[in-house]
Parts: sequence; C-alpha cells; structure tokens
Amino acid sequence: MSAGDGGAMPQTQAPWPARDALRITGVRVIVTAPEGVPLVVVRVDTSDPGLYGLGCATFTQRFHAVATTVERHVAPMLVGRHPADIEDITRMVHLSSYWRGGPVLNSALSGVDQALWDIAGKRAGMPVYELLGGRVRSAAALYLHAGGATLPETLDEAREIIAAGYRHVRIQVGQPGLGSYGAPGRGGGYPGHPHPDGWDVQHYLRTTPGLLAAARAELGEEVELLHDVHHRLTVKQAVGMVRDLEPARLFFLEDPIPLELYDRLPEVRAAASMPLAVGEQVASVPDAARLVTGGGVDILRLHVSAVGGLTPARKLVALCELTGVGTAWHNPADVSPVGAAANVALDVSSPAFTVQEGHLYNEATREVFPGTLVPRGGHLYPNDTPGWGIDVDEAAAAAFPPETHLFERWATTVRRPDGGIEAP
Repeated sequence: MSAGDGGAMPQTQAPWPARDALRITGVRVIVTAPEGVPLVVVRVDTSDPGLYGLGCATFTQRFHAVATTVERHVAPMLVGRHPADIEDITRMVHLSSYWRGGPVLNSALSGVDQALWDIAGKRAGMPVYELLGGRVRSAAALYLHAGGATLPETLDEAREIIAAGYRHVRIQVGQPGLGSYGAPGRGGGYPGHPHPDGWDVQHYLRTTPGLLAAARAELGEEVELLHDVHHRLTVKQAVGMVRDLEPARLFFLEDPIPLELYDRLPEVRAAASMPLAVGEQVASVPDAARLVTGGGVDILRLHVSAVGGLTPARKLVALCELTGVGTAWHNPADVSPVGAAANVALDVSSPAFTVQEGHLYNEATREVFPGTLVPRGGHLYPNDTPGWGIDVDEAAAAAFPPETHLFERWATTVRRPDGGIEAP
C-alpha cells in the first residue's frame, strides 16, 4: 500500500549547477507486511524513465509516522535535486527538522539515503558494495535464531540450523509465564502472583547459565553460540551474569542492559570474558560513535535505518575499523529485503564485519521484493546487479496491508510477576 501522495511537491532550488539534466521527480512510500510485520520502503523516481531507487525506512512500531514524515515533509525538499548529491541531501534532510534525530526522522532519512545509493549504483552499472570500495570477503556469515520452549526443543532447532550450513546460532530458551525473549513461555508459570504470566528476572538469572552451558556441551566446540538478554538487566545483574556465562564460551552476549544505562557498559564489559554486542536501539549517530569510542562495546549492532541509512552507517564502519570494534547489523523480520541488502553491502566491504543476523524471508516477501537475498551455506552473498539488485512489486505489496499496533499489543503484556512493566 502507498501511504499517500503527500500533496504537491514544488521544484527545489539546487545549491549548485548540476553537470547534467537528471533530477528527482518524485518520492513516495510503500508499506507492506507479507510476514505480518510492517515494512517501509521509499521509492525515489527520476527524470530518466525507468531509473528509480529503493531504500529501507522500516520502523515497524511507528510506520505511519515514518510514512507521513517522508511524504509530507521530506519529499518536497527533494524534487528537483540531482540524485548524485547524496551527502548534501542527507545532511539537508537531517538538519531541516531543527529538532533532529530519533528513529522516526532517521528512518525517513534512511529510506531516501538508501534509495539514492541504489540510483547511484544503477547509474554507474555497479552494485553498491563496489561504490564502497569493493569486497574484502566473498560473503557475510550469518547467524539464525533457535528458541524453543524447552532446552531439548531449542537444541533440536539449533541442530537443524547447523545442518543447513550455519556455524553461528543464537540460543534462547523458554521460561515460565511469558517466557524469555525470543522463546515461548508456559502459561500461568507464577501461580499466586498478581501477574501469573509474567517474566521473572531471578528465574532467568538462575537458569540461563546452566542452559547455555548445556547447549555448549551438546552442540560441541565448533559451533559459535550467541545469546540476547534484550536490555532487561541492571548493571549489577549483568556483571554477575557475564561471569556466570563464562563456561558457555559465547561468541557474543547481546544487549545486557537498557539503552538508558549505556554509560555504564564499560563496567559490564570489564567483567565479561565474551564480547558484548550492543546498539540495536540506538537512534543517533553521535550515540553510536560514543559506544565505539567509550569502551563499552566490542561489536556495534545497529538497526541501520534507525541511524539514518547507509551514509551515516559507513562512517560508523570506518570508526569501528580504526578502533578495533566489530559490526553485526540488526536484521530480524522488521528489516526489509532492501535493508538486508544494504547490511550485506557494508558486511562484504569492511574488515570490521563480525557476523550478520539472518532472517529467512517467506515466499510472499520474495514475491513482493524480487531479488531478495537468499542464504547459501550459512552465508549471504550480495547481488552483483547494479544498485541493491532488489525491486518491489507494488501490486503484490498491496495484497499485504500492514496492521497497526501489532507490536504494541505484545509489548504491553511484558510484565514481571508483580505486574510491573518490563522492557520488551
């Protein structure tokens, strides 16, 4: 579905003469949900018939706000500009709101920014990764998620992932009540409490180290194990947990403390034997840069659209390269195939790359987005066609309208046994 036409879009005065007559003629948003999760893609059209670009602007939980921002506020500034002025356009869009940044404005910026890179690749006849300096590796190694209600179920899922050629597996195991993040729960797990389907941090802290140690013993030493805390611990709890998890020899531990406590990440990192992968909730380039330079993160794990797209992300990549920090971009179901292609372009063109979160898009998504990258042997290879190599079938996209408040309905149920709200 389209989010609307945004009204008349006047010609914009270019700040300098362009070397040719190519101009941006239109900017619009396509929102679709072929897996039930709203995906937001921006299409930028040009005066060259058939030359257009696509960019990921997905902020699943506030997709209406992103679509409105793009079409009502951003689009009028772009019509009439030359699409080659990526750096100036992204800086203009970023600064133009005065109160700038945040996931809504950055996602809108990302959609435009990635679409302009797509156009640049198509004009050059090159995939975007070549515009970034070319490959430093053939493909990006992926990890997938194993998350059963019990440890045996989780291990069965992990074995299936390993048998398909993956060497990295995220291990999440169910808990009573609501369950843990990424794994199902058992209803009524805390009888006698005000909220019997709650999530109990003490149960999580008691049981998770043993479960991950058992996963290591069962799956062997050659498999790289990962685990996501999902921002739910205090600093003191996180310090205790990283020590308790040492026997599992994790490839990384993800987001042990909330975004609001990131200034204390160095305390957790100093206690940890495993790398910390942090940052998927960061929606500011300066905040991401401070994570890298402040000594609190081993692996930067951003949602690329939430920081404004490829242009700011590649600058953060350079900072990671210079400081010895790795990258592992966020890529669950709420990143579009266009966004996944942008992640992989960064992965294969930077020595800072560590591992890429993987998602197996369903057949409907691949129909909506022809060219969607499909893993081979536990890796994602970039498309070698110009730009991202991804298109969108708007008729197919319209068959999967998004549902509002899908995430919110779940997030409001994430509570502790006493009924207190918890980070989702």
